[in-house]
Amino acid sequence: MIPATFDYARPGTVEEACAALAEAGEDAKVLAGGQSLMPLLRLRLAYPDALIDLDRVAALREIRDEDGALFIGAMATHHQVMRDPLVRAHAPLIAKATATVADPAVRHRGTFGGALAHADPAGDLPAVALALDATFLAVSAERGEREIAAADFFVDWMTSALEPDEILVGVRVPKLGAGWGVHYEKFHRTAQAWAIVGVACAVRRERGAVEAARVALTNMGPTPVRAAEVEDFIAGRTVSESSFREAGERAAAGTSPPGDLHGSSEYRAHLARVLTARALTAAASA
Repeated sequence: MIPATFDYARPGTVEEACAALAEAGEDAKVLAGGQSLMPLLRLRLAYPDALIDLDRVAALREIRDEDGALFIGAMATHHQVMRDPLVRAHAPLIAKATATVADPAVRHRGTFGGALAHADPAGDLPAVALALDATFLAVSAERGEREIAAADFFVDWMTSALEPDEILVGVRVPKLGAGWGVHYEKFHRTAQAWAIVGVACAVRRERGAVEAARVALTNMGPTPVRAAEVEDFIAGRTVSESSFREAGERAAAGTSPPGDLHGSSEYRAHLARVLTARALTAAASA
């Protein structure tokens, strides 16, 4: 199918991009890697009046060290993120989860910020950002820059807290210090498919016990979900298979998993429990 007609702008700086978006109005879309947006355009599930293409904004591809955090530019590709030495050293959960995104062709073109701004609850990276307490940096021509906590960024199904005139310029991720192990556990029907359920997990061990854990779930509701009951239960408990299995039994608490042709709500709840136990075990062993 052929996309509907739209105006097209390809700015070279963040300032130019913000100005173009403000001028285009509420019915404009920002184009990052395009791996999610282009299929929607072709099927006319999205029909913006204008596209603001960020491909030439080189400043948005930067990944840099900010003392206690990493800044990952919104236009950094998945391939760039998963191979970056700073990400591997200080945010390995991002590197692990990004390596599971789609296939190599998509990872070379798709972008870190684009995947997050798309806000698909079946996407791998939103749950990771939530588990790591990331902060999103958005910019508009009128109001300048603002920070949005990951817990507030994902509002509803494929809906983020970005205003129509805002551009996501990057994500600030607190570094994980010594003692943290991480894992991303994903169940999908076929290779390169969306996760039926995924679990982003970070565990800090101390003297044979779990000192702290961070767990977030993919595709268990209209937004990524923080598994607070799992985190509360496992903190302070002995590192053991039985402890992780008991913690996993709490994974579906407070969630509203969808039911579709890939699995019922009950099946997804079951998967969340099993995968959470596996993810905790793997993270604690890392």
